[in-house]
Amino acid sequence: MRFLTAGESHGPQLTAIIEGVPSQLPLTAEDINEHLARRQKGYGRGRRMQIEKDQVQIMSGVRHGKTTGAPITLVIENKDWTHWTKIMGAEPLSEEEEKEVKRKITRPRPGHADLNGAIKYRHRDMRNVLERSSARETTVRVAVGALAQVILKQFNISLAGHVLEIGDVKAEQKPFESVKVLKDTTETSEVRCADENAGEKMKAAIDEAKKNGDSIGGIVEVIAENVPIGLGSFAHYDRKLDGKIAQSVLSINAFKGVEIGLGFEAARMNGSLVHDEIAYDADRGFYRKSNRLGGFEGGMTNGMPVVVHGAMKPIPTLYKPLQSVDIDSKEPFTASIERSDSCAVPAAAVVCEAAVAWEIAAAFLDKFGSDTMADIHKAFNDYQEEARNF
Repeated sequence: MRFLTAGESHGPQLTAIIEGVPSQLPLTAEDINEHLARRQKGYGRGRRMQIEKDQVQIMSGVRHGKTTGAPITLVIENKDWTHWTKIMGAEPLSEEEEKEVKRKITRPRPGHADLNGAIKYRHRDMRNVLERSSARETTVRVAVGALAQVILKQFNISLAGHVLEIGDVKAEQKPFESVKVLKDTTETSEVRCADENAGEKMKAAIDEAKKNGDSIGGIVEVIAENVPIGLGSFAHYDRKLDGKIAQSVLSINAFKGVEIGLGFEAARMNGSLVHDEIAYDADRGFYRKSNRLGGFEGGMTNGMPVVVHGAMKPIPTLYKPLQSVDIDSKEPFTASIERSDSCAVPAAAVVCEAAVAWEIAAAFLDKFGSDTMADIHKAFNDYQEEARNF
């Protein structure tokens, strides 16, 4: 599978085209809208979430509730477009219109793509950069990840993204019965945190940052359950699934770090405390006694839950703005204040979940085929039986 997204933050719509989805997969808009709604929730979100009520339109590749095997087109309208039709329209402006509506942006904001993108693409108006580099694009990535989760659900693979840390507040991590239980618990939390006490402290930390005109980041975790052994490959660097997941997570706006399993903590421990011992059971086949490596060995899944951590920096758009320099006048200035969230970590957990789901689903179809669901089910069931009896 592969996909492309297109669209700007204040353009008419966001679009994704997905190729390689097997035929005969049950799929409706509601399967995707459920996850779009999750992304818009979360303590600390800004006013944009009051404007946009994201709903997907499936424009191709699905007929009467089932995929056809053709490319799937997903569209999400930007409701705010009505206020930006002249500023962001595709048609050329007359001289009079340009004087009236064109608001040239020459002041780059620290922490954004504004200046780098303007230099790279020779833009004197940095709106051409900030519109596409906006985190609004994660909306359609969540839609794509939601489709991936529909595929994985057919094979009893489920995921949950939740919050471990916001600022200096850390959740107490407790064993959970299943990914479903974890998800049900965290979805009732305004900060998407399983530890209720820590959740209240996280909200207080967000409030404090907002009061000070600041923003706050955090760490999210994604867990994927019932992932079969052998997704990915040891044979080539670019087929290692943990590497693909790491790249996908780091490509999310504001994400600056990723860990699999123990991650960086493993570097400070002895090997005897890091590696997962192997055991065998007649019913289960081979399995690991622990999961410190987060479900991966040699770039391949090992049958244990996949565990991924992503670190999100504080959002750079601040109400306590930083210093910058105008690209035209070269004069210093205080960065402009734009509508923004004070904390988007709870929403970022949903985006990270979508990113991980996509990579697992793509690797799954690489392993078991991608033409029809019936063929994939047969290949998967045969493989699982062979793995148990290996």
